[in-house]
Amino acid sequence: MTSLVREIPAAPSAIALMHFSNRLTFETDCSDVFSSQEAGEVDFVLVDVRGPLAFERGHVPGAINMPGRLLTAEALASYPKTTLFVVYCAGPHCNGANKAAVKLAALGYPVKEMIGGVTGWLDEGFELSVEQAAKAPIGCNC
Repeated sequence: MTSLVREIPAAPSAIALMHFSNRLTFETDCSDVFSSQEAGEVDFVLVDVRGPLAFERGHVPGAINMPGRLLTAEALASYPKTTLFVVYCAGPHCNGANKAAVKLAALGYPVKEMIGGVTGWLDEGFELSVEQAAKAPIGCNC
């Protein structure tokens, strides 16, 4: 009897290595962002792509707020094309970060998604920065 896990065979190791290695070129996680910040090795721009009210309610320290709909060549003109952007949204239930990554890549910038977003950040036990006591959801609105 075969389990549901083995019903579809795993990829050969060489293909799995390529797949999972490639994923790391597109993603980073909350722990790596936090550790980089703690070490003072922030060589990326962290972008919260949610709306301004959600950003004010709580965001990852060091992030700038640039909702996905505002990611344009004009808005990014001051950033060299070598700038690595790390984008995040509310969490795994939201594809705002993915949409923002598509826009940034189309504009010629290197980009990674911080998987987990705000939800992942909080799950790791990290604190959010709060701009003011806004009465808005932490969710997307991007």
